[in-house]
Amino acid sequence: MFNNFLPPEIADLTESTSIALAEGIEQTQLLTSLSTQPIATTYVHQGSSGTPILLLHGFDSSVLEFRRLLPLLAAKNETWAVDLLGFGFTERLAGIAFNPATIKTHLYYFWKTLIDQPVILVGASMGGAVAIDFVLDYPDSVQQLVLLDSAGYSAGPAMGKFLFWPFDALAVEFLRLPQVRAKINQAAYVNQNLVTPDARLCAALHLKVPGWHQALKAFTKSGGYGSFQAQLDQIEQPTLILWGENDQILGTDDGYKFQEAITSSRLIWLKDCGHVPHLEQPQITAECVLEFRI
Repeated sequence: MFNNFLPPEIADLTESTSIALAEGIEQTQLLTSLSTQPIATTYVHQGSSGTPILLLHGFDSSVLEFRRLLPLLAAKNETWAVDLLGFGFTERLAGIAFNPATIKTHLYYFWKTLIDQPVILVGASMGGAVAIDFVLDYPDSVQQLVLLDSAGYSAGPAMGKFLFWPFDALAVEFLRLPQVRAKINQAAYVNQNLVTPDARLCAALHLKVPGWHQALKAFTKSGGYGSFQAQLDQIEQPTLILWGENDQILGTDDGYKFQEAITSSRLIWLKDCGHVPHLEQPQITAECVLEFRI
Protein backbone atom coordinates (compact mmCIF):
# COMPACT_ATOMS: atom_id res chain seq x y z
CA MET A 1 0.00 0.00 0.00
CA PHE A 2 2.69 2.49 1.08
CA ASN A 3 6.29 2.45 -0.15
CA ASN A 4 8.76 1.15 2.42
CA PHE A 5 10.91 4.32 2.34
CA LEU A 6 8.08 6.07 4.20
CA PRO A 7 7.83 5.87 8.02
CA PRO A 8 5.58 3.05 9.28
CA GLU A 9 3.36 5.58 11.08
CA ILE A 10 1.97 6.54 7.67
CA ALA A 11 -0.36 3.57 8.05
CA ASP A 12 -2.18 5.57 10.76
CA LEU A 13 -3.59 8.05 8.24
CA THR A 14 -7.39 8.02 8.22
CA GLU A 15 -8.64 10.60 5.71
CA SER A 16 -9.12 9.48 2.11
CA THR A 17 -7.20 12.38 0.54
CA SER A 18 -4.23 11.76 2.82
CA ILE A 19 -4.18 8.03 2.18
CA ALA A 20 -4.50 8.47 -1.57
CA LEU A 21 -1.64 10.96 -1.78
CA ALA A 22 0.59 8.90 0.53
CA GLU A 23 0.02 5.84 -1.64
CA GLY A 24 1.21 7.87 -4.63
CA ILE A 25 4.50 9.06 -3.12
CA GLU A 26 7.38 7.87 -5.29
CA GLN A 27 11.14 8.10 -4.98
CA THR A 28 13.83 8.75 -7.56
CA GLN A 29 17.60 8.52 -7.22
CA LEU A 30 18.36 12.05 -8.37
CA LEU A 31 21.83 12.89 -9.67
CA THR A 32 22.84 16.48 -8.91
CA SER A 33 25.98 18.59 -8.71
CA LEU A 34 25.67 18.60 -4.92
CA SER A 35 27.14 15.13 -4.37
CA THR A 36 28.70 12.22 -6.19
CA GLN A 37 25.89 10.15 -4.69
CA PRO A 38 22.33 10.40 -5.96
CA ILE A 39 19.81 11.94 -3.57
CA ALA A 40 16.74 9.79 -2.92
CA THR A 41 14.09 12.39 -3.72
CA THR A 42 10.40 11.88 -2.99
CA TYR A 43 7.62 13.26 -5.14
CA VAL A 44 4.07 12.75 -6.38
CA HIS A 45 3.05 12.78 -10.04
CA GLN A 46 -0.52 12.67 -11.32
CA GLY A 47 -2.26 13.70 -14.53
CA SER A 48 -0.93 13.73 -18.06
CA SER A 49 -2.22 16.70 -20.03
CA GLY A 50 -1.71 20.44 -20.24
CA THR A 51 1.13 22.57 -18.93
CA PRO A 52 2.81 20.76 -16.02
CA ILE A 53 2.16 22.19 -12.57
CA LEU A 54 4.91 21.89 -9.95
CA LEU A 55 3.95 22.33 -6.28
CA LEU A 56 6.44 23.43 -3.61
CA HIS A 57 5.56 22.95 0.06
CA GLY A 58 6.27 25.23 3.01
CA PHE A 59 8.77 25.18 5.87
CA ASP A 60 9.17 21.92 7.81
CA SER A 61 6.54 20.23 5.65
CA SER A 62 6.18 17.65 2.88
CA VAL A 63 4.23 16.76 -0.26
CA LEU A 64 1.39 15.68 2.03
CA GLU A 65 0.63 19.40 2.34
CA PHE A 66 -0.96 19.15 -1.12
CA ARG A 67 -3.19 16.16 -0.39
CA ARG A 68 -6.40 18.15 -1.02
CA LEU A 69 -5.19 20.35 -3.89
CA LEU A 70 -3.10 18.06 -6.08
CA PRO A 71 -5.90 15.68 -7.18
CA LEU A 72 -8.06 18.65 -8.22
CA LEU A 73 -5.26 20.09 -10.35
CA ALA A 74 -4.31 16.70 -11.78
CA ALA A 75 -7.84 16.19 -13.10
CA LYS A 76 -7.06 18.92 -15.65
CA ASN A 77 -3.26 19.24 -15.80
CA GLU A 78 -0.19 17.09 -15.29
CA THR A 79 0.80 17.87 -11.70
CA TRP A 80 3.93 17.26 -9.65
CA ALA A 81 4.81 17.87 -6.02
CA VAL A 82 8.34 17.40 -4.69
CA ASP A 83 9.89 17.22 -1.25
CA LEU A 84 12.51 19.95 -1.20
CA LEU A 85 16.09 19.22 -0.17
CA GLY A 86 16.28 18.89 3.62
CA PHE A 87 12.52 18.59 3.98
CA GLY A 88 9.72 16.06 3.66
CA PHE A 89 10.78 12.49 2.96
CA THR A 90 13.69 13.39 0.66
CA GLU A 91 17.02 11.92 1.79
CA ARG A 92 19.32 14.08 3.93
CA LEU A 93 22.76 13.02 2.68
CA ALA A 94 25.70 13.70 4.99
CA GLY A 95 28.09 16.30 3.65
CA ILE A 96 25.46 18.39 1.84
CA ALA A 97 24.67 21.87 3.09
CA PHE A 98 21.00 22.65 3.62
CA ASN A 99 20.35 26.23 2.59
CA PRO A 100 18.47 28.19 -0.10
CA ALA A 101 21.27 27.72 -2.67
CA THR A 102 21.34 23.93 -2.37
CA ILE A 103 17.55 23.73 -2.30
CA LYS A 104 17.45 25.65 -5.59
CA THR A 105 20.11 23.43 -7.16
CA HIS A 106 18.31 20.25 -6.09
CA LEU A 107 15.02 21.61 -7.42
CA TYR A 108 16.62 22.46 -10.77
CA TYR A 109 17.92 18.93 -11.21
CA PHE A 110 14.53 17.51 -10.26
CA TRP A 111 12.83 19.75 -12.84
CA LYS A 112 15.46 19.04 -15.52
CA THR A 113 15.50 15.28 -14.96
CA LEU A 114 11.79 14.53 -14.62
CA ILE A 115 9.92 17.43 -16.28
CA ASP A 116 12.22 19.43 -18.56
CA GLN A 117 9.63 21.85 -19.89
CA PRO A 118 8.22 25.16 -18.63
CA VAL A 119 5.89 24.71 -15.66
CA ILE A 120 3.27 26.54 -13.68
CA LEU A 121 5.27 26.88 -10.47
CA VAL A 122 3.19 27.00 -7.28
CA GLY A 123 4.82 27.85 -3.96
CA ALA A 124 3.08 27.84 -0.59
CA SER A 125 4.50 29.91 2.30
CA MET A 126 8.27 29.20 2.30
CA GLY A 127 7.69 27.32 -0.95
CA GLY A 128 6.76 30.68 -2.44
CA ALA A 129 10.21 32.01 -1.56
CA VAL A 130 11.74 28.90 -3.13
CA ALA A 131 9.66 29.51 -6.26
CA ILE A 132 10.73 33.16 -6.49
CA ASP A 133 14.38 32.20 -6.04
CA PHE A 134 14.02 29.54 -8.73
CA VAL A 135 12.27 31.70 -11.33
CA LEU A 136 14.84 34.47 -10.91
CA ASP A 137 17.67 32.07 -11.77
CA TYR A 138 15.84 29.80 -14.23
CA PRO A 139 13.23 32.02 -15.92
CA ASP A 140 12.94 29.79 -18.99
CA SER A 141 11.75 26.90 -16.83
CA VAL A 142 8.65 28.73 -15.55
CA GLN A 143 5.63 29.72 -17.63
CA GLN A 144 3.51 31.07 -14.78
CA LEU A 145 4.10 31.68 -11.09
CA VAL A 146 1.57 31.15 -8.29
CA LEU A 147 2.24 32.36 -4.75
CA LEU A 148 0.07 31.01 -1.92
CA ASP A 149 0.44 33.19 1.21
CA SER A 150 4.06 33.41 0.23
CA ALA A 151 7.23 34.18 2.12
CA GLY A 152 9.93 36.10 0.30
CA TYR A 153 8.87 39.74 0.49
CA SER A 154 9.65 40.62 4.08
CA ALA A 155 12.95 39.39 5.51
CA GLY A 156 12.53 36.47 7.89
CA PRO A 157 13.97 36.42 11.42
CA ALA A 158 17.77 36.38 11.33
CA MET A 159 18.26 34.89 14.78
CA GLY A 160 18.63 31.34 13.41
CA LYS A 161 22.09 31.98 11.99
CA PHE A 162 23.33 33.02 15.44
CA LEU A 163 22.13 29.89 17.23
CA PHE A 164 24.94 27.78 18.64
CA TRP A 165 24.96 24.48 20.52
CA PRO A 166 23.04 23.67 22.62
CA PHE A 167 20.54 26.40 21.71
CA ASP A 168 20.32 25.34 18.05
CA ALA A 169 19.43 21.78 19.02
CA LEU A 170 16.93 22.99 21.61
CA ALA A 171 15.23 25.28 19.08
CA VAL A 172 14.75 22.42 16.62
CA GLU A 173 13.57 20.03 19.32
CA PHE A 174 11.06 22.66 20.38
CA LEU A 175 9.48 22.32 16.91
CA ARG A 176 9.15 18.58 17.46
CA LEU A 177 6.89 19.00 20.49
CA PRO A 178 3.31 17.87 19.68
CA GLN A 179 1.78 20.80 21.54
CA VAL A 180 3.90 23.27 19.57
CA ARG A 181 3.00 21.71 16.24
CA ALA A 182 -0.66 21.63 17.27
CA LYS A 183 -0.63 25.39 17.96
CA ILE A 184 1.02 26.09 14.60
CA ASN A 185 -1.65 23.98 12.88
CA GLN A 186 -4.42 25.82 14.68
CA ALA A 187 -2.96 29.21 13.75
CA ALA A 188 -2.81 28.24 10.06
CA TYR A 189 -6.56 27.62 9.74
CA VAL A 190 -9.70 29.67 10.18
CA ASN A 191 -11.86 26.53 10.17
CA GLN A 192 -10.64 24.67 13.23
CA ASN A 193 -12.68 21.62 12.22
CA LEU A 194 -9.97 20.95 9.65
CA VAL A 195 -7.29 20.60 12.34
CA THR A 196 -7.98 16.89 12.68
CA PRO A 197 -5.73 14.14 14.07
CA ASP A 198 -5.08 13.16 10.46
CA ALA A 199 -4.00 16.72 9.61
CA ARG A 200 -1.66 16.79 12.59
CA LEU A 201 -0.18 13.44 11.53
CA CYS A 202 0.37 14.68 7.96
CA ALA A 203 2.25 17.67 9.37
CA ALA A 204 4.52 15.51 11.51
CA LEU A 205 5.28 12.27 9.62
CA HIS A 206 8.46 13.65 8.04
CA LEU A 207 9.94 14.13 11.51
CA LYS A 208 10.54 10.37 11.45
CA VAL A 209 12.94 10.65 8.51
CA PRO A 210 16.62 10.13 9.45
CA GLY A 211 18.48 13.43 9.60
CA TRP A 212 15.39 15.62 10.15
CA HIS A 213 16.90 17.26 13.21
CA GLN A 214 20.31 17.93 11.65
CA ALA A 215 18.93 19.23 8.35
CA LEU A 216 16.43 21.59 9.97
CA LYS A 217 19.11 22.89 12.31
CA ALA A 218 21.49 23.49 9.38
CA PHE A 219 18.80 25.25 7.34
CA THR A 220 17.85 27.47 10.28
CA LYS A 221 21.48 28.40 10.92
CA SER A 222 21.92 29.28 7.23
CA GLY A 223 19.48 32.13 7.77
CA GLY A 224 16.83 30.61 5.49
CA TYR A 225 15.09 32.83 2.95
CA GLY A 226 15.41 36.57 3.16
CA SER A 227 13.68 39.28 1.17
CA PHE A 228 13.52 39.25 -2.64
CA GLN A 229 11.90 42.69 -2.60
CA ALA A 230 14.61 44.34 -4.72
CA GLN A 231 14.45 41.59 -7.39
CA LEU A 232 10.72 41.13 -7.80
CA ASP A 233 10.50 43.56 -10.71
CA GLN A 234 12.69 41.12 -12.67
CA ILE A 235 9.89 38.54 -12.71
CA GLU A 236 8.26 38.68 -16.15
CA GLN A 237 6.03 35.62 -15.82
CA PRO A 238 2.31 36.15 -15.18
CA THR A 239 1.96 35.76 -11.43
CA LEU A 240 -1.10 34.81 -9.41
CA ILE A 241 -1.05 35.80 -5.74
CA LEU A 242 -3.60 33.95 -3.60
CA TRP A 243 -3.90 35.08 0.00
CA GLY A 244 -6.14 34.11 2.90
CA GLU A 245 -7.88 37.16 4.38
CA ASN A 246 -7.30 35.77 7.86
CA ASP A 247 -3.63 34.72 7.58
CA GLN A 248 -2.35 34.65 11.16
CA ILE A 249 1.11 33.33 10.21
CA LEU A 250 2.41 35.94 7.74
CA GLY A 251 -0.34 38.51 8.03
CA THR A 252 -1.80 40.17 4.93
CA ASP A 253 0.39 43.19 4.12
CA ASP A 254 2.79 41.24 1.90
CA GLY A 255 -0.02 40.20 -0.42
CA TYR A 256 -0.47 43.82 -1.49
CA LYS A 257 3.29 44.35 -1.65
CA PHE A 258 3.85 41.37 -3.94
CA GLN A 259 1.13 42.65 -6.26
CA GLU A 260 2.71 46.07 -6.44
CA ALA A 261 6.22 44.75 -6.98
CA ILE A 262 5.53 42.08 -9.64
CA THR A 263 4.44 43.80 -12.85
CA SER A 264 2.29 41.06 -14.41
CA SER A 265 0.45 39.96 -11.30
CA ARG A 266 -3.05 39.55 -9.94
CA LEU A 267 -3.98 39.35 -6.26
CA ILE A 268 -7.01 37.34 -5.16
CA TRP A 269 -8.17 37.37 -1.55
CA LEU A 270 -9.83 34.26 -0.16
CA LYS A 271 -12.54 34.86 2.43
CA ASP A 272 -12.76 32.77 5.60
CA CYS A 273 -9.30 31.44 4.88
CA GLY A 274 -6.04 31.45 6.81
CA HIS A 275 -2.45 30.69 5.84
CA VAL A 276 -3.10 27.46 3.92
CA PRO A 277 -5.68 28.03 1.13
CA HIS A 278 -4.60 24.80 -0.57
CA LEU A 279 -5.76 22.90 2.51
CA GLU A 280 -8.61 25.08 3.73
CA GLN A 281 -10.17 26.00 0.37
CA PRO A 282 -8.65 23.57 -2.15
CA GLN A 283 -11.53 23.75 -4.65
CA ILE A 284 -11.37 27.53 -5.00
CA THR A 285 -7.57 27.44 -5.03
CA ALA A 286 -7.54 24.86 -7.82
CA GLU A 287 -10.04 26.85 -9.89
CA CYS A 288 -7.96 30.01 -9.51
CA VAL A 289 -4.76 28.25 -10.55
CA LEU A 290 -6.31 26.46 -13.53
CA GLU A 291 -8.21 29.49 -14.81
CA PHE A 292 -5.52 32.12 -14.26
CA ARG A 293 -4.74 34.30 -17.25
CA ILE A 294 -3.37 37.83 -17.68
